[in-house]
This record gives sequence, structure tokens and C-alpha cells, in this order.
Amino acid sequence: MEFPSIKRNILLNPGPSTTTDTVKYAQVVPDICPREKEFAGLMKGLREDLVRIVHGDTQKYTSVLFCGSGTLNIDVCLNSLLPAGKKILVVNNGAYSTRAVEICEHYGMPHIDLKFPVDQQPDLALVEKTLRDNPDIALVHTTHNETGTGILNPIREIGALAHRYGAVFTVDTTSTYAMRPIDIEADNIDFCMASAQKGLMAMTGLSFVVGNRALIEASAAYPTRSYYCNLFLQYDYFEKTGEMHFTPPVQTIYAALQALKEYWAEGEEAKWARHTRVFNAIHAGLDELGFRDAVRREWQSGLVVSVVYPDDPNWNFEKVHNYCYERGFTIYPGKISTTNTFRLCALGAIDEADIRDFFVVFRAALKELGVQTPALYNN
Repeated sequence: MEFPSIKRNILLNPGPSTTTDTVKYAQVVPDICPREKEFAGLMKGLREDLVRIVHGDTQKYTSVLFCGSGTLNIDVCLNSLLPAGKKILVVNNGAYSTRAVEICEHYGMPHIDLKFPVDQQPDLALVEKTLRDNPDIALVHTTHNETGTGILNPIREIGALAHRYGAVFTVDTTSTYAMRPIDIEADNIDFCMASAQKGLMAMTGLSFVVGNRALIEASAAYPTRSYYCNLFLQYDYFEKTGEMHFTPPVQTIYAALQALKEYWAEGEEAKWARHTRVFNAIHAGLDELGFRDAVRREWQSGLVVSVVYPDDPNWNFEKVHNYCYERGFTIYPGKISTTNTFRLCALGAIDEADIRDFFVVFRAALKELGVQTPALYNN
């Protein structure tokens, strides 16, 4: 069946991302009860593919699906994987690791909030000292790409330290999974996580944790801090029935299955090359206009550019946003408390030609508002 094309918006926000029409229309399917064996079979293949994306052995690793946004995954991993009498170390240099700290606080779980500046990578020597001085740390958590700034954290090195001191390593890969190549074994990851609307370029509402089966099974003996957001309970139900414990987002899963087909067709290397082209095109456009990065370029993830507001009295982010939005381009505010920034992201089903088109519109917005170029910075 052929469907009419849908107006294409270029989303330069950090997710949800621009999707293909084929992914959108994959949701238009006959109604089906999610307890049918046919549907359970679809989820089995989906779960295995999610492990393969991070090069995991499906005998050692599995994926567990949940309904919800990426924050749900952080909740699931932290509350499910902490043994009694132990504590969590959060390596925190941004908004999303701060969210992990807030989850620890909400559950009353013992934790260390090891804070670093949001525009700096973590100090590995201090991470190791903290692990050495606190032998009761059983879980280390950090964020791969702190999307608020675009900084890339050295997860392979942090994971090696976690393992050296006997801790499980969980990583929020919501904004890198299926974009930057990840090898769950080589990167020393025990559990990573993402949501379908980002790297997979599917729809919001389906999230998943990819992790070590043996560690999930061991967690059955840990304190149960949540009913819905418990990793072992959801895993165990999948293993016994092939189904989610509670009602799955049926149409969203069909969209994710189509997105996976398109992921494998494009290929990991080609997809990362495309995201890199987009990222480089964003930088080229900003450089030409004289805008400044908030984070050193060599520390950036290759997916998010955090841009410092110019010191121009005519600059108004909301007006620039609205001008671009009305013409099919979405830009996004920043998430750095000490600096006014906005973000341009290299996610989704877009390529460098879309970025060239965006900068035509962005330039026009600056001109209409009387914002000077090169961008004005007082220091």
C-alpha cells in the first residue's frame, strides 16, 4: 500500500529525531492483541537485534524492553542493580548524570555524587581514588554523551576502573546508541540503555536496557525498590513468556522493527559516517558565522554542538527558534546553568544537505533580527 508523503521537519534537537516516512507508516498495522504468539515472536527478534547493535553475544547479553522515555532506563538500572548494604558512584559532569543522582536520592539509595565541571571530562585519577577509598561501591554509573553539552565521556576507561574495583558499570547511552559505534565487551560496559526515538530513529515510548544476563539474574536477590521499573522482574517475564510484563506500546514496536531494518541496511559504519558529516556541517556553518562552542571540540561526542549565545543585544533565542521552526527546522535551548547556550544535534534521518539548508534559514533569522555576523563576543 502506498501512502502520501508527510511534511518533513529537520529536528536539530537532541531527540526525538527526524524519522523516515517508512518508519512513520510502519505504525499503520492491523490491530493485534500483544499477547498473541505472533507479536511475542516479533519482540524476540527485536531484543536480539538490540544486543547485536552493540556487538554483544546474545548468549551472554540480553535486552529488556520497557514503556517510557530514556530516564526510565536510568531508574531501572540504578534501583534494580544495587545490592543491600552497598552504594552507587555517579561520575557526574552534566544534566543526565545529575538525573541519576536525583534517582538515587528519590529511592534513598546510598551514593556518591562525584561532580566535575560540565564542560570538562571526568578526572580518572579521582574516579579511581573514590573507588579505592570506598570499597562498598557496587555500581558505577555515568553518561556516555552528556547531551546537555555534547561532551563525550571516556566510558571504556571508567568501566575498566569499575571492574578493577569489583563494581558493575552502567552507562546511559541514550544519545549514542546506534549512532557512535559501541562494543559492549570492549568498552567494559555491563549495562547500556537507550530509547527508540534517538539513534534508532523510531518513535518515542519504547526504551530498553542491554546488559549482562548473569548480573540480571543475580539481582533477583537484591532489594526490590520498584514494581514496574524492576529489571529482573521484566527480564524474567520475557524469558518465561516472550512478552512484556505489562501492556507494550504495540504500534511503537512496529516502528522500531522498521527502523532496525533501515539501520542494518545503512550499516553501522555508514550511519556513523553520515552523523559525522552532519556534525562537521554544523560546525562549518557555525564557524562561518563566528559562533563559539561551549565545549572543547576534541571532547565533543560528534553528535551535539552546544553553542554559546553571542553578546549581541539583538540576539533572542526564542525569536530565532520560532523563525526556524516556521520554516521546518527545530533548534533547542542549552542545558548549562552557568552559560547561556543553544544546541544543534546531528541525530536522525538527515544529512549534510539538510544542514546547508538550515543555515540559509538561520542566516535569514539573524538578519531579520539585526544580529551581527561574525557573532559578537565581548571576551
